[in-house]
Amino acid sequence: MSTTNRRGLFLTFEGLDGCGKTTQMRLLARRLRAAGETVIETIEPGGTDIGRAIRRILLDPRNQHLSAAAEMLLYFAARAQNVDEILTPAIGRGEIVVSDRWTDSTWAYQGFGRGLGTEVVQSLDRIACRGRRPDLTFWMDIDLETSLERARSRNRDQAAEETRMDDQERAFFERVLQGYQALAEAEPDRVVRVDGRGTVEEVAARVAAAYDGFRSRHV
Repeated sequence: MSTTNRRGLFLTFEGLDGCGKTTQMRLLARRLRAAGETVIETIEPGGTDIGRAIRRILLDPRNQHLSAAAEMLLYFAARAQNVDEILTPAIGRGEIVVSDRWTDSTWAYQGFGRGLGTEVVQSLDRIACRGRRPDLTFWMDIDLETSLERARSRNRDQAAEETRMDDQERAFFERVLQGYQALAEAEPDRVVRVDGRGTVEEVAARVAAAYDGFRSRHV
């Protein structure tokens, strides 16, 4: 499908670690490419060379002393680079950008989880993203116990080095989950809750149905 004279589309996947968002993002991207779309995949933080350098700082378990404010600013620094280097050019070409996390993660993890508040998140988003907001966000919703077990199992199996955020206390993740719930209630037209339970194929069918419903409303 030609992207000439078309408006680009920005899709994001959100949720607790271990919710399956990365897998589902890749499956949706594959489905869209099969339909003739040009799809760019990115990740936050880490979608650019600069973003990957920032990601190493943020997720290195040796950096537990990183302050909450510094943490939030680093996330937005990586995001600002992503906006300039990947998102804005791709949208301008009429392509579809799918991202594994975006500002909604900062809303949930830093705004709620760290207790920094959502107003500062929104203010920094205006500076870093300059109005680039997702058209549709898939919130992959799973229970906290499943999230924690999947994340810990993944880290054991892969001898993962990016474990700093996974190492937080349970109460932190409870607040993060509250943040996602509040976001879905505040922006029901943009944030669609997807039940993350079941097989990969079952969840993928829910994502596809949510996307098709969105497109049918925005033809």
